[in-house]
Amino acid sequence: MNSNLRTSWLVAIGLTGWLLYLLAPVLTPFVAAALLAYIGDPLADRLQRLKMPRTIAVVCVFLLTFLFMGFLVMLVLPLVRTQVAALLNALPDIVAQVEKVWLPRVANFMGGVPGDDVGLAAFLDKYGDMAGSWGTTILLSVGKSGGALAAAVISLFLIPIITFYMLRDWDFITSRLAALVPSGQRETVFRLARETDEVLGAFLRGQILVMLALSVIYSAGLGLVGLKFAVAIGVVSGLISFVPYLGFVFGILLAGMTVVLEPDPLLHLGGVIAVFTIAQVIEGSILTPKLVGDRIGLHPVIVIFAIAAGGQLFGFFGILLALPAAAVLSVLVRFAYDNYLAEHPVEAAELEAKETPP
Repeated sequence: MNSNLRTSWLVAIGLTGWLLYLLAPVLTPFVAAALLAYIGDPLADRLQRLKMPRTIAVVCVFLLTFLFMGFLVMLVLPLVRTQVAALLNALPDIVAQVEKVWLPRVANFMGGVPGDDVGLAAFLDKYGDMAGSWGTTILLSVGKSGGALAAAVISLFLIPIITFYMLRDWDFITSRLAALVPSGQRETVFRLARETDEVLGAFLRGQILVMLALSVIYSAGLGLVGLKFAVAIGVVSGLISFVPYLGFVFGILLAGMTVVLEPDPLLHLGGVIAVFTIAQVIEGSILTPKLVGDRIGLHPVIVIFAIAAGGQLFGFFGILLALPAAAVLSVLVRFAYDNYLAEHPVEAAELEAKETPP
């Protein structure tokens, strides 16, 4: 590759990256839908081989997905309903405990005089202005990010629709894209496509192992703490952990609802937080780097950087799509690296000599 052609490719890649960055809020649901269509295509192809029309096969894939989600809801809903009913019945006792135990501590922390009347009404009357100013600050902060929140909600509604059409026409899209590849480059492009497919498959298998491992860790840890419904909370928190931090937050909230009515809620709540914190550390430092990073050929530091960079550039969906995107980029980077060494045999020989142990 001559220098002019290499410069042209670099300029084209730079402009494409800049354009993708500008269009990130618009492209995010399309990228997410494309990934979901890629995941669902093998099952739709199998149903097609059973003489099922493509549209019906796609509808069946969606039904199976909704059935799985319904199973999760049925697993969690009785737990939530039971805990909410118990919470409402115990609300008077909770209010009394708040007035007798927690409000005096909060009042003293805010500079109140020991022995002051710190009933709920008196507390709100005395510290209402302070709480109001805090609330205003919080609302202003939330308001500034309201546009991003609205965009995220819209994306959530768009993703299933876009996924349906992409999955229905997936074979048509891929065949048309393959036809655009020049005949002289087809072998290289198709080889890269196969490697990308293998890497993404390894990523998905590794992510499933991470979800199962977290389900076991959460369930065992919450069981040791003595939590009711430990298995249900642990399994659900582990299964939804494919979204970074969602299983962590959801599990703590659900477990917190369970321990609030225990005789010593603070002790149990401390145990719950410790379980989820330890599991999060294990997931971030061992499970994801080893089960996902190693399978897709990424160093643990690159895995952590990819998640952080995805969140910084594209928000929630950037975190969700960071590792699949990094896996695809790793295939392209390795291809460019191997080509560079092939074009510069002297540098390749020197590098091989440095890597060879004496």
